Amino acid sequence: MPPVFALVDCNNFYVSCERVFNPKLAGKPVIVLSNNDGCAISRSNEAKSLGIKMGVPAFQIRDLIKANGVQVYSSNYALYGDMSQRVMQTLAGFTPDIEIYSIDEAFLDLSRFKRYNLTDYGHRIKSTIKKWVGIPVSVGIAETKTLAKIANRIAKKSIKAEGVLNLTASPYQNKALEITDVRDVWGVGPAYTRFLKEKGIRNALQLRDADDKLIKQRMGIVGTRLIHELRGVPCYCLEHCPLPKKGITVSRSFKHAIETLNELEEAVAAYVTIGAEKLRKEHSVSGVLMVFVMTNRFKRENLYSNLNTLRLPVSTSDTSELIYYAHLGLKEIYRKGYLYKKVGVMFNDLVPENQIQSNLFDVWDRNRSMKLMKALDNINIKMGSSTLKYAAVGLRQNQRWKTMFDSRSQSYTTNWNQLLEVQ
Repeated sequence: MPPVFALVDCNNFYVSCERVFNPKLAGKPVIVLSNNDGCAISRSNEAKSLGIKMGVPAFQIRDLIKANGVQVYSSNYALYGDMSQRVMQTLAGFTPDIEIYSIDEAFLDLSRFKRYNLTDYGHRIKSTIKKWVGIPVSVGIAETKTLAKIANRIAKKSIKAEGVLNLTASPYQNKALEITDVRDVWGVGPAYTRFLKEKGIRNALQLRDADDKLIKQRMGIVGTRLIHELRGVPCYCLEHCPLPKKGITVSRSFKHAIETLNELEEAVAAYVTIGAEKLRKEHSVSGVLMVFVMTNRFKRENLYSNLNTLRLPVSTSDTSELIYYAHLGLKEIYRKGYLYKKVGVMFNDLVPENQIQSNLFDVWDRNRSMKLMKALDNINIKMGSSTLKYAAVGLRQNQRWKTMFDSRSQSYTTNWNQLLEVQ
């Protein structure tokens, strides 16, 4: 049975989440900022029409924000993550075959629903998510994932499509490809865009009809699969089980520069905690731990950056053990007298937790460690993040290394003390 894919994409997702709990934001320009209220990472259509670009630093558009009454919010990832889960659970009711592609996107396999009018089915998906979760979505339907991506992009922008576009055996498929710039095709990055445009290939239709040898010579098997997908020949199926990560990085830029080793150690301990939780969630352990520091790279004076790589005696996901080694690595690269702007940790050489290579001289009680980490995770899942935490993270209030959120909304769906009050 030939497959049919649908890509469901939440519109301006972070902004839409804020609007669910604050309907007064409807029709107003709204932006959501990144960590430390740095850059715009989500914009309402009204904000886009004002010329606010994705990733623009907030300080550069301060006057524009004030002159146009732009509503500014700090990122609230606890809220966005929970709302994403609700969207995905709703989508799972429409088909058992679903691939969660990102926090605001999912591919659905609609091959079993060909007896339905797929356009109507797409509208049903769209209206149900809006009614049940409150999030507006766009739906693109086609024979391949790449074509579904293009259909979704057009559905999002087209007034006529009303948020749903079905390109399956459509007479308008050529037109859809023609109006899609080659840089907007899924899998075509900046380097490939330059190459293709140098060869006169400026849109998706020209790429579909391009010479196979030319594409394979420059873009390899990836390019070959891409043009096959544009021709309606599926090369990518749904990934029901995401591949395990090859590495995990946790890092933050500080709002205010940090000078003391003690504060850097607290930050590193916090980031190790986050990374170790991710390792355990994926049932993985890390064999290599990397710690890095850097000063403000935009200031020419007093620059310093360094990275320390530690091969662990035994691969682990134990938070306390990883904090111990991370602090050892940090002390070796720390230099007094510098103002540090960023610190981070990286976990590499990941392997499944049931494939740990033991060490004859290992003194760590691995069975106790496993039970302790399981208990720690269960408590933090049930009672809230950081209910239990290591003292190495620090107990002081207003720690300067912590991420700043001056305009963050409440965690309406994940915190009993921040539930929405209706008056």
